[in-house]
Amino acid sequence: MLIGQYLASHPFLIAALVVWTLPWKGVALWKAGRRKDLAWFVALLLVNTLGVLEIIYIFMVANRPKK
Repeated sequence: MLIGQYLASHPFLIAALVVWTLPWKGVALWKAGRRKDLAWFVALLLVNTLGVLEIIYIFMVANRPKK
């Protein structure tokens, strides 16, 4: 079964992934914008990793002091 067919037959899964991803992406983009991390902002905006990259940025990168 192709992934597109599976997702089409399980729309609740798409909704759950959106609900999981949007808050992480929003917080990560907000922190990157406030820190003026342009490269991170663009990467977080364009790359969809279902929250993984966003969580790494929030807890590992954004907490470090800016040089």
